[in-house]
Amino acid sequence: MVKLAFGSFGDSFSVGSLRCYLAEFITTLLFVFAGVGSANAYGKYTMTDRKFTSDAALDPAGLVAVAVAHAFALFVGVSITANISGGHLNPAVTFGLAVGGNITILTGIFYWIAQCLGSIVACLLLKFSIPIHAVAASMSSIAGLVMEVFITFVLVYTVYATAADPKKGSLGIIAPIAIGFIVGANILAVGPFSGGSMNPAGSFGPAVVSGDFSENWIYWVGPLVRGGLAGLVYGDIFIGSYALVPPSQDYA
Repeated sequence: MVKLAFGSFGDSFSVGSLRCYLAEFITTLLFVFAGVGSANAYGKYTMTDRKFTSDAALDPAGLVAVAVAHAFALFVGVSITANISGGHLNPAVTFGLAVGGNITILTGIFYWIAQCLGSIVACLLLKFSIPIHAVAASMSSIAGLVMEVFITFVLVYTVYATAADPKKGSLGIIAPIAIGFIVGANILAVGPFSGGSMNPAGSFGPAVVSGDFSENWIYWVGPLVRGGLAGLVYGDIFIGSYALVPPSQDYA
């Protein structure tokens, strides 16, 4: 059952909410800077010549490095904002939590704006050479969409299990680690095929700065559809009941 609540402008523009938006902006900037920056660096560094080139392919070692960079950056980002904004850093996570009644629609929209602005600023700092998320040449857009749908479901499901579930107990302590690790694992699994985005804001920033929006819809539709579904599945089946959480508190 969908548990959406629209919310009020008074709550969404309170001092606590404004702090949440600023926290989401800063940490999404941090996360995207590390993620896109690592993809840029390792995608252009050739191990044979040990120099940077403009057309180097991302080798297996580089893919591992990019996945680890994403995992570490997300771990840090969630940890430092969990007690302020809940540590979303991702419009798909925000949408999934809104569907489960953990955040209002209006506040969620401002979270999206803050996250996308953070991503854009991060990519402006990396402007000289921005890698965009794109489906591999050997795959269709639909196949890429299916991959992004699945891995985002796994991500948002993990967020619910480790951070949003009222029964999480001491498991909540490792939530940032679990969330970071599942992102790293998903990038290792599908990064070469669909880009392994799982994050609309993370794909939106590079698209804006590079001016290339081809296939960008995949990285919005896939994550939002499956993120919302993960919120429904975990919220209805495993949590059952819910209570709306003020935006300045943790998920639970």
